[in-house]
Amino acid sequence: MRKMKKIHCLNAISKHGIELLTDEYQLTDKMEEADGILVRSASMHEMEFPENLAAIARAGAGVNNIPLDACAEKGIVVFNTPGANANGVKELVIAGLLLASRDIVGGIDWCRENKGDENIAKSAEKAKKAFAGWEIKGKKLGVIGLGAIGAEVANAADALGMEVYGYDPFISVNGAWNLSRNVKHITAVDTLYKECDYITIHVPLTDATRGLINQSALDMMKDGAVVLNFARDVLVQEEDMAKALASGKVRKYITDFPNPLSVNMEGALVIPHLGASTEESEDNCAKMAAAEIMDYLDNGNIRNSVNYPACDMGVCKTAGRVAVMHLNIPNMIGQITGILAAGNVNISDMTNKSRDKYAYTLLDLESAPEQATIDKLREIKGVLRVRVIR
Repeated sequence: MRKMKKIHCLNAISKHGIELLTDEYQLTDKMEEADGILVRSASMHEMEFPENLAAIARAGAGVNNIPLDACAEKGIVVFNTPGANANGVKELVIAGLLLASRDIVGGIDWCRENKGDENIAKSAEKAKKAFAGWEIKGKKLGVIGLGAIGAEVANAADALGMEVYGYDPFISVNGAWNLSRNVKHITAVDTLYKECDYITIHVPLTDATRGLINQSALDMMKDGAVVLNFARDVLVQEEDMAKALASGKVRKYITDFPNPLSVNMEGALVIPHLGASTEESEDNCAKMAAAEIMDYLDNGNIRNSVNYPACDMGVCKTAGRVAVMHLNIPNMIGQITGILAAGNVNISDMTNKSRDKYAYTLLDLESAPEQATIDKLREIKGVLRVRVIR
């Protein structure tokens, strides 16, 4: 009989995800006894992780609240849920495009300020010209990043009649297939800056993308351009954005990230981080996170990890399965297989995957290894963790 696995929730997780946990799982309030953690936004950088913790699943796309390298060094796989909240974010981006084009917010504010006017309907006919705007149909939209969210935004904007330019030097084959054929693939981001009326960012935060929209990028944009940021606040150098708004170079800055600088920018429309805040997005993220963590704990399979390579060997149908997390260095496979052979254990199937400096080896065995054999695997220099799946 398999040991009961324990899951700790650092944040409130949608019941639709929790309900997916099988009878072999139970929730625990004690992180120190958890085999897996489900998390949304809670910061984990200062936490001490228990030795038995094997996996963390973030119910969302961003993982800046999790110490990825520290987890990898301990053999803890970190998952996220790419695409689970894509539709929710896409819909808010489209709303942002409309808010930037038509002064809807100003018009609503005017109505509230004049709610005591008995002749407000007549007054509105005179006042509304102050809130007139532009239609987005026929305008050029530049989408930086064509992952799950960026592709959905590009396709929706195309359906609304916009001329869409897409830039993503790392676009996957699946990502390319999911794009409308009308989206123009741009190979130089400078072209997008120079040509587009609206620019929206959908890239992950890395050292290379931090401050992507800076003074240099803003200088290349058309006068009166609109910039939308529903990805991460620090992708935009906001001091430079404030200057561009003040000078009129940028007409509107729509951001989903309130901070002391953005909320005080003249010409910025700041939304209180609502991108994925829909019931459907939270449910989808929770369900995907629960499925990922169970497949890993039950079968050793890795899908959508941000610190270890993808690996899938399905359900084990042999006497044993062993997972080895190790550094991506020479002769690891030789040492692992040599120890198993010395323990008189035959390998029926195996796979080895690497990602940067970390690697993962999953082995199906014709007989269950002795504890002494597992101990020898753990003693290999460069091995970070060994898990006996069954």
